[in-house]
Amino acid sequence: MALTKADAARTVQTRDWKLRYYEAGSGHPVILLHGSGPGATGWSNFSGNIESLAEHFHVYAVDMPGWGDSDACTVDRLDHVDAAIQFMDALGIDRAAFVGNSMGGQTSLRLAVQHPDRISHLVTMGPPVTMAPKLFGPGDGPSEGLKVLIQAYLDASPENMRRLVEIMVYDKARFATPELCAARSEAALARPDHLANYVAGLPHGAPVPTWVRPEDLPGIKAPSLFVHGRDDRVVSFEHSLALVANVPDSRLVLLNRCGHWAMIEHAEEFNRLVIDFVRNT
Repeated sequence: MALTKADAARTVQTRDWKLRYYEAGSGHPVILLHGSGPGATGWSNFSGNIESLAEHFHVYAVDMPGWGDSDACTVDRLDHVDAAIQFMDALGIDRAAFVGNSMGGQTSLRLAVQHPDRISHLVTMGPPVTMAPKLFGPGDGPSEGLKVLIQAYLDASPENMRRLVEIMVYDKARFATPELCAARSEAALARPDHLANYVAGLPHGAPVPTWVRPEDLPGIKAPSLFVHGRDDRVVSFEHSLALVANVPDSRLVLLNRCGHWAMIEHAEEFNRLVIDFVRNT
């Protein structure tokens, strides 16, 4: 029987946060961190991955503070690295592999820098990193995809969610279905506090946790796998080129016909990559 959202859902109280997470499997801990889009959750980002990964690992997909069914969080308190460490401590997890998409990838990178003893493997999909000069991405501000993401926070209607999902993926006909767009809109509108807190942070730049500093990347010791879509219109694949050029024990998989959601658009291949990497590296 397929794993359901209700079967996997759990809640934990950490020192500062009440967090929703989704759990399955046993063995080495693997923590999945979602991106920053409105309506993003551990389940919405990783429902196509949790069950396969749980055949080999103890999987936790977390709704981070400010997203999903976890506590609301104003931008001044937004520290997902600390929240991840609190989550691990509350569940008695000493060390885990971290798998992060976009904002979740940025959190995982910073955690690898700040808490190297708590991370065994680092896997990212499309995290933004600060670099100069830009070779392929736009140089005039937020990317096309980030502009659409911000508009969806300002108005989380099904139509704006359709625009958001379409820019997140390469295969629009397959993934930008009316059902998915309506579900993402409903999930976002169910937490107006999350939307309002994100919008309140916009004057200070995209309200995501502090970016990892480029000079810290060579100090990352965890074996690292960077997965990126060649057709990513939210965060150009040049960001992962910068990562693989600077993180010593790293490798890059660049997927053609793939946008910002590699774990969704290429779920089977992504699952194989992560399973092999965590088991054999």
